[in-house]
Amino acid sequence: MEKLEYIVPCHFGLEAVLKREITDLGYDIVSVEDGRITFAGDAQALCRANIFLRTAERVLIKVGSFHAETFEELFQGTKALPWGEYIPKDGKFWVTKAASVKSKLFSPSDIQSVMKKAMVESMKTTYHADWFTESGDSYPVRVFLMKDEVTVGLDTTGESLHKRGYRKLTAKAPIAENLAAALIMLTPWKGDRILVDPFCGSGTIPIEAAMMAAHMAPGMNRSFTAEEWTHIVDRKCWYRTVDEAESLVDMSVETDIQGYDIDDDMVSVARANAKLAGVEQMIHFQRRGVEQLSHPKKYGFIITNPPYGERLEDKGNMPALYSMIGERYRALDSWSMYLITAYEQAEQAIGRKADKNRKIYNGMMKTYFYQFMGPKPSGSKR
Repeated sequence: MEKLEYIVPCHFGLEAVLKREITDLGYDIVSVEDGRITFAGDAQALCRANIFLRTAERVLIKVGSFHAETFEELFQGTKALPWGEYIPKDGKFWVTKAASVKSKLFSPSDIQSVMKKAMVESMKTTYHADWFTESGDSYPVRVFLMKDEVTVGLDTTGESLHKRGYRKLTAKAPIAENLAAALIMLTPWKGDRILVDPFCGSGTIPIEAAMMAAHMAPGMNRSFTAEEWTHIVDRKCWYRTVDEAESLVDMSVETDIQGYDIDDDMVSVARANAKLAGVEQMIHFQRRGVEQLSHPKKYGFIITNPPYGERLEDKGNMPALYSMIGERYRALDSWSMYLITAYEQAEQAIGRKADKNRKIYNGMMKTYFYQFMGPKPSGSKR
């Protein structure tokens, strides 16, 4: 298996960020679709994508694709795929997730059931066996149906890539680590610039920023399903990639990253998470309400995920809260502010129209990433 194709899902609206990450790793993009990128690479690419990509959900090996409008076509198309190249005789295999958009086949449980039967029939032919113990390593399968085109992938990742391993404790409405990283990457912020998150919750945005500043790969301290697939990717590939990741880490970088929260318990949680991530010395967390948002220096960045008012009891507080955000931002007259929210009247309450806004789906929730640009520092090519 010299060259493989990999499918990498991401949040809807962040495809361009993920595409840039994959290109920066040195791989060729095959296609860009809503919510996923396909790229080509060798076995080492499987390890590097899992360990280095900050904005991805997971990394799938593309097993194949075909057209199916009926369950018989789904069965035959799945059966024809080269399962024996990937799954050994004792492998445990199942369709862990089926997603269907604008397709005649739309029941996830039926799609999963038909595909499992087809995989078994394919394996019978490959291994000349009538039944399989499935006592070996796991080979979870994911399938996307879009306008009756079926795309099938083997999940190399396991637990979603947003689970870096540092967030043992969370806030009520935490932002996913890969989404937080993507938001930072949509701004011109760099590690030597000031960053403040006045609604830091469990600390995700400041922690992701600190990891970027220190060139710390997001997946270097976790495990992946494909580590056991030694017939596809040699264990040495994983060791080499971890060595590469460790060689890039630079903890000597000086940062001014701050996280505030009005809840003392959340500040403690954020500190604990930063310690687990290995970046606690790079971030200053403190209990502080947004009305106390200030900084003596110029040209900083506010990057934040404020409350959206999803719960009925919180809705009435939103105008005053966003008005206060606007007031404190105006006092930081040379700063830039980037905030993600589902609150529809955000700009009106802040008192300024965003220079840009970007629609991003946070799970199934439509949110907007509002971008308020401050002036460039004098002599800067920001």
